[in-house]
Amino acid sequence: MTGWMTPPERGLLDAVDTALQKALAGRLLVTAERFGSSMRTLYAGPGPLHGARPALAIGCYPAWDAARPGAVLAAEDGTRVRGPVQRHTWMEAVDGAAAAVLAGLSAPPVLAAWYATGRLRRWAGPRGTIAAIDGRLRAVVEDKAAFDTLLENAGVAGRMRIPAVRVDGPLSALSELRRRVGTKRLVVQAGADSGGRGTVFVDTDADLVRAAAMPGPYKVAAFVAGWSSNTTVLSVPDGNGSVAVYVDRPSHKAIGITEAGIGPGKSAGNDWSRPWPETAAADLVDAAVRIGRHLWAKHRVAGLFRLDAILTPDGRAVFNEINCRNQGTTEVSGVNQQLRGLPPFLAAHLTVLLGCRVDWLPDAEDFNAGSIDGATTIGAGPFYLKLRHRGTTPVRLAGLRGPGVYRLDGDRLVWVRPGAHSAGANADLGEILLAGLPAEDVVCLPGAELGTGEALTTGPGSPFAAPHQLSGFGAALLDALATHLTPVSDPTSCEVTPS
Repeated sequence: MTGWMTPPERGLLDAVDTALQKALAGRLLVTAERFGSSMRTLYAGPGPLHGARPALAIGCYPAWDAARPGAVLAAEDGTRVRGPVQRHTWMEAVDGAAAAVLAGLSAPPVLAAWYATGRLRRWAGPRGTIAAIDGRLRAVVEDKAAFDTLLENAGVAGRMRIPAVRVDGPLSALSELRRRVGTKRLVVQAGADSGGRGTVFVDTDADLVRAAAMPGPYKVAAFVAGWSSNTTVLSVPDGNGSVAVYVDRPSHKAIGITEAGIGPGKSAGNDWSRPWPETAAADLVDAAVRIGRHLWAKHRVAGLFRLDAILTPDGRAVFNEINCRNQGTTEVSGVNQQLRGLPPFLAAHLTVLLGCRVDWLPDAEDFNAGSIDGATTIGAGPFYLKLRHRGTTPVRLAGLRGPGVYRLDGDRLVWVRPGAHSAGANADLGEILLAGLPAEDVVCLPGAELGTGEALTTGPGSPFAAPHQLSGFGAALLDALATHLTPVSDPTSCEVTPS
């Protein structure tokens, strides 16, 4: 571990473990997420929560030894192919096997997932439990067209709201929408999807046609320049009819970096080491608390949710989206809590969703004041950079030792040590945890997720230089990884599903 990380005290960890085991009540914890190593920050890092290591992980990609849960059922173990289609269809690929394995467990399962679906309810069966927000409620809360109304109802200050209009019918002409919103460049959003889907940047009539292809209603908003951001928020019922709302420090999120293989509107990763202006951080925390209380009062939503914001060049924070669940940022953002001597929020999230009391967290106001202080002070923070196959032909990853900590040495990646936690790598020294890498015999199709690059940094090791630009370190890392991608000699022999 880097010198910046002091593990939570053993007594605190024991209390959290005890509470989580009480919540599980003899049931077996099972994850159902794309990465088989999901939740590794809880059980494979500094001050591990041993009771949070899943008995079984069901996903698209397998885990590796340092991050391994009790058992893994991964679609990729059967297909030996990794690509954009596979990452969206893995649940169908393991459907029958997952239902059978879960039915044969020695105790009822608790399925930890992003949100509950009919498929997950079928997998869990009559004796299982799903630890996730209901999918229908999630769709209501995350409805992009309703987001501005949610902010208004929560009492979020107007200065933190982007000029926008809701369109329930067909989209008007571009000139009319520009007039109504007040800007030339527009952002049209619809639905409750994730990963940048459901968002179209509109500069031309052709862009508007693409936006209109999404089913409405629509939110048509002004484009706002600046750093995108992610903030993880945790709502915990206080036993008195309300919730205590804990707000993590906000990130700087890089968007649409073509050289990293990331399309417009899609995230290339998040960096929590870069400081925020104090007023913007304080505004963001105040608004997050208001939103958390509103979601509890209106929908009885508790546990994790995420707020997406934009930090403008003049130092203001404005909100643009909400995700009412744990998500892709949850794994690494949990390191922020560990840097403060606490277990990741995810432990409280699971305990809350299972209807049990969380009594180990500090006072919420004190915690949030600390978040503002941490966000505005230069210091160590975690980051992750998405790793994608940027080429146009199938490849295999060769010449590395699998997931673990590497050092960037010129244009080479040099193995340093095993690892499964962001704090095990110091990017200021050129180190990086390469998490989730495919095995050497797995065929990676164009656009495939190769994993994530993760580490701690005080700033010099950040993979991002600007809102849409890699740093020298980030670009060198991707180029070094690309040297280990070898073309598949006979692409026609691969079992490739057309996208």
